[in-house]
Amino acid sequence: MKILPTYLRRSTSTTQIGEIKVGSDYPIRIQTMANTSTTDIEASVAQALRCARAGAEIFRFTTQGIREVESLAQIHQRLQTEQNHKNSLTCNRLPLVADVHFRSDVADAAAQVVDKVRINPGNYANDATQIEARFLHLIDICKAHHTAIRIGVNHGSLSRRMMEQYGDTPEGMVASCMEFLRIAVKAEFQDIVLSIKASNTRIMVDTVRLLVRTMESENMHYPLHLGVTEAGEGEDGRIKSAVGIGALLAEGIGDTIRVSLSEAPEAEIPVAQALVDYFVQPDSPRYTGNSIEIENGVLHYTGIETDAALFALHAAAECGRLLWEHTGVNLQLHAPNTTLPADLQANILQAAGIKRYKTEFVSCPGCGRTMFDLQKVVTQIKQAFAQQELSHGGYPKIAIMGCIVNGPGEMADADYGYVGAGRDRISLYKGKECILKNIEQDQAIQELIKLIQND
Repeated sequence: MKILPTYLRRSTSTTQIGEIKVGSDYPIRIQTMANTSTTDIEASVAQALRCARAGAEIFRFTTQGIREVESLAQIHQRLQTEQNHKNSLTCNRLPLVADVHFRSDVADAAAQVVDKVRINPGNYANDATQIEARFLHLIDICKAHHTAIRIGVNHGSLSRRMMEQYGDTPEGMVASCMEFLRIAVKAEFQDIVLSIKASNTRIMVDTVRLLVRTMESENMHYPLHLGVTEAGEGEDGRIKSAVGIGALLAEGIGDTIRVSLSEAPEAEIPVAQALVDYFVQPDSPRYTGNSIEIENGVLHYTGIETDAALFALHAAAECGRLLWEHTGVNLQLHAPNTTLPADLQANILQAAGIKRYKTEFVSCPGCGRTMFDLQKVVTQIKQAFAQQELSHGGYPKIAIMGCIVNGPGEMADADYGYVGAGRDRISLYKGKECILKNIEQDQAIQELIKLIQND
């Protein structure tokens, strides 16, 4: 039996985010994102504290406008006061991140009150001639306030200019990221973290690998944040996240991670920690008994775990990359110490994009931009379409997205989409085409059922 290789971390530079440091000289940091409204100070502070207790080391808030920036300043101060109290939750104050889309002025303002600002190159500036001046201005503010920047590229949300040149491809995503990185290098700005995410695990992994190779060719070594965006919820969301994140962690790539689930943010943290521990702890099952062999076209994975949920995470984290490397290989799981769900092998194969065995659901984790009960709707749609088969064969891919900021773009490879359009208002998509716009939420699921049945 082939024992799995020892973990060897990719060497990176160090980025300071508030009181913590991110990079290969430091532990892999666990983070999550609020799903409260940023302007609801009490709820936001309470959720941040719950997540800190659960082990979150970085916490992100959606920041649509200046009103949210003002709220973040209050949240930041409240958390500092709470964590300076004698019952301090962590040894470091929880760093806050502002998640900004479309408005560079909001990024500039947020950089003065939080520890890190996330910008998306796809919607940071409409005109290519504006990018350098705007980004250099943001960098100057960040230098003055000791604020880090996350350059976060998402599949499906590239700028029109990048789409026209590269299409919605890994090459386009990397080119979008590198354009901003080269500006940062020229400005001698170091406190940067990069992320490239997709709901498709293979695209996510291939693109991050390409980014690492491209950076190395230009002598850049920035730390990376990993995540499979819109992974979903329940076992499906956990398996999908483990396939994408695990494939990269196995190669030593990744300095901070988030498992994006359509659940309470506290639920993401133990899953992320379990993935990190599996790769970095010398006494984990990866190094004390788990093994893999390929025989007669079948990938045999044997795990010694006594907990079925951990076995599932670990198997998904190991097997995805090997299934990609050995085209045409099937999967067989062996669990001598626990009983596995009957469909686990099929779920891993589907999460890795090898074969679709059932309806696939893509759903975002929700945030302050979501104006409907996302978790409830995900459950309802999964119940309605669990075994939905298309008339021409195969199972559909249905996306449930909280808002229009990233929704229509990032669900571009789904067959159908349910996308938040406002307070209890929904738009329905078939592929990239909006079929019904801004309808009442009470009607939306029935209309989605009609849309799919009519097809």
